[in-house]
Amino acid sequence: MRSLFSNSAANANKSNGSSSNLKVLSRYVKLNALLAIIAAIIGLWALQLVFSYLSELDSLDDSYTMAEALKYILYRSPYFLEQFIPTGALLGAVVGLGLLANKSELVVMRASGVSVYRIVSWVLQPALLFVLLALMINQFILPTSNQLAHEINNTDRDVSITTVRGYWTVQPRFATSDSSEDRNSDTTDAQPDGSDILYIDYADAKGNIGEVKRWHLDNNGNLQTAIRAEDGKYIGRKPIDSNSDSAKKYNYEWQLNNMTKLNISQGFEASQAKSPSDTLSLPFAPESVYLLTREAEDLSLTQLYEHKQFMRGQGQRSLNHELAFWQKLLSPLSILSLVIVACSFVFGSLRTHSLGLRIVVALLFGLLFSYLQDLVGFVSLATGFSPLLMVLSPIIASALLGLYLLKRQM
Repeated sequence: MRSLFSNSAANANKSNGSSSNLKVLSRYVKLNALLAIIAAIIGLWALQLVFSYLSELDSLDDSYTMAEALKYILYRSPYFLEQFIPTGALLGAVVGLGLLANKSELVVMRASGVSVYRIVSWVLQPALLFVLLALMINQFILPTSNQLAHEINNTDRDVSITTVRGYWTVQPRFATSDSSEDRNSDTTDAQPDGSDILYIDYADAKGNIGEVKRWHLDNNGNLQTAIRAEDGKYIGRKPIDSNSDSAKKYNYEWQLNNMTKLNISQGFEASQAKSPSDTLSLPFAPESVYLLTREAEDLSLTQLYEHKQFMRGQGQRSLNHELAFWQKLLSPLSILSLVIVACSFVFGSLRTHSLGLRIVVALLFGLLFSYLQDLVGFVSLATGFSPLLMVLSPIIASALLGLYLLKRQM
């Protein structure tokens, strides 16, 4: 391979950079960058899996066995892989180009008339493969694998004490002439009857829901009833009566099973009764309930977009989901910007230093970039500032830094 490179570089010099010889050089640089990036990503990924395994050892007990821990790590592994692709691309690009620089092959390329920007473009091309890989993991794998991991986590380890999951909402309630206690109505004779605080633990795309809790408050805010159901199944929709000519609206209904109801009287006396089933009515479809009960990191790009459109239709917004949407959508730009920075480490001020120092600097910069992304995310959630601009800011800053360092050596 060394002789092939030397002959190609010499021929490129004689023929003033002919297209055939440039293709040989291009393939050589791309192959080195590709192999180095793959090795870096797999190394970081494997290291994270080992750390995750060690952290799970402290949680082992009779209900959470070693087999369950290994299964949990397996389901979380796609998430770890996606998280380390940007840093792995940065480290791999530094290593790949650094090995070429240590053997003076980059010097020969520059002497043969190949520009720095052309070499950088060759390194960016294999990085595009990992851009596609990250997008595919986010879109097709993470929603399923994260859900399976959470099921193991929730079943075998009581994390519900320290985490808030599921969907919470407050619904206005109306009393109608037919004494339909648990249904909303748009009829003109409906009278306000307090509100319901509703909690749904889990929902899937097929219309099944998990644990449901509902607290009914009267018009004065006093607790009247508390209901808990173990699960529910979607049974269909019913049109809402309306005198307007607008589009027809529906209430979507679920059959609640294994329900326990607690009635509280005005004298603070309570009576508890069990009922085999009851009906839950919501103003949105099962697909929307599924989106509302999932965490932002567990949704794909298309699901995050659907969640954003649904919230906009409700006149609300979820900054957490918007932030996750832009982070996943712009993750390809993060990878490419870090690769540009990696190239600047090799061609820029660190070109005279050892490969080991470049690797250390690359790791530190990758960690700094990751922490900066987390920081701007927290700032966006705390201040309500545009998630798009906050996600773009570290990407643009790293790309400009890389281009600046490269330009200084031109």
